[in-house]
Amino acid sequence: MIRRGHGFLNAPGPTHIPERVLNAMRRQAIDLEDEELTAAIEHCFSGLKPVFGTTQAEIFIYAGNGHGAWESAIANTMSAGDKVLVPQTGHFSTGWAEMAESFGIDCEILPNDLRVATDPAKIAACLDADKSHKIKAVMQVHTDTSTGVTHDIKAIHEAIAATGHPALYMVDSVAALGTCAFEMDAWGIDVAVTASQKGLMCPPGLGIVAASARALEAHKTSTAPRRYWDWSQRRHTAHYRAFGGTCPEHLIFALDEALRMIEEEGLEAIYRRHFHLAEAVRRAVDVWAEGGALEIHALHPAERSNGVTAIRTAEGIDPVELRLLVRQMMRTSVAGGLGQLRGRAFRIGHLGDLNEPMILGSLAAVETSLEMLDIAHQKGGVTAAIDYIAGIKKTELAAARAALREKAA
Repeated sequence: MIRRGHGFLNAPGPTHIPERVLNAMRRQAIDLEDEELTAAIEHCFSGLKPVFGTTQAEIFIYAGNGHGAWESAIANTMSAGDKVLVPQTGHFSTGWAEMAESFGIDCEILPNDLRVATDPAKIAACLDADKSHKIKAVMQVHTDTSTGVTHDIKAIHEAIAATGHPALYMVDSVAALGTCAFEMDAWGIDVAVTASQKGLMCPPGLGIVAASARALEAHKTSTAPRRYWDWSQRRHTAHYRAFGGTCPEHLIFALDEALRMIEEEGLEAIYRRHFHLAEAVRRAVDVWAEGGALEIHALHPAERSNGVTAIRTAEGIDPVELRLLVRQMMRTSVAGGLGQLRGRAFRIGHLGDLNEPMILGSLAAVETSLEMLDIAHQKGGVTAAIDYIAGIKKTELAAARAALREKAA
């Protein structure tokens, strides 16, 4: 099949990479002590702190992915026989818990309806019941990419703090960081993990961890095996040591440029853009859902992710066939269901370097494919998204015109 023009990447990771980031990597490797590389490295370490919402935490960057960052968080703070509390959020809380179990960690799973966010009161009840303080950490996923549900990290912190329990608060924000507010210091987060290929607009290949002073203190007594992930080995001014070996130069140049783009746009503007793009997707899906075959998985609007929308399909609908058609004939990539939603859902990603025309094009590709496959849906989802975006842009246009008139006066 001959393909023309650009396709759309609407998986929730990897995401569309900006041309500026691609161009930053289009270069020869340079000496590991070159001043240009040193400057890029230092900017990556400093520039990540505002994104994490911290001035106090220490940043660790790995040649790896989000799973590598998971392992770093566990290996540097835990010992075999320790116990952790893992609220159930979906496929990725399960994966993080399984990784902890491979280190000999006892994981207490807090069951939850995967269509709603974690109830902070249930976490508090578990900690209150733990009179001997056997629970060493709460391992909470911020947005589980498999469900499209975003959990209230601030409220969970407040619930933990109210108990007075000393457990570390560890948060996987791989699918959320850069799409919504994240305040590591203010929300009492001890370990935060993310990766490069989602909200940070970079290629896959970097796992990133931020560790608080409490986490660094716990690291001193942790006995889990961790040579490559070891924070002690990486807390070094020599960049060769800081990366556990050769620095992944081209990914660092990519992250350096992506962070400059984030600084130029501003975090609050980025969060607004993500919310508006996500809401446009949700408006479209809500219209399609009137046909009876589709439904947004996350039940409560306030808990719906800014980065990904999981869409349940009715019995008899094959989401794998839909994804294949969307990709092969409409040149648009959407993701499949994971975990309990495998074969029962598809997911539209709307995070990273995206704008309104890109989202509208992707929604048009999906709606066209629904029509081609005779999947029951109410027509007009794309129109609903256009109406929503037009309303937002009309407000922005009015404000811009008012500013120009004021300046002219």
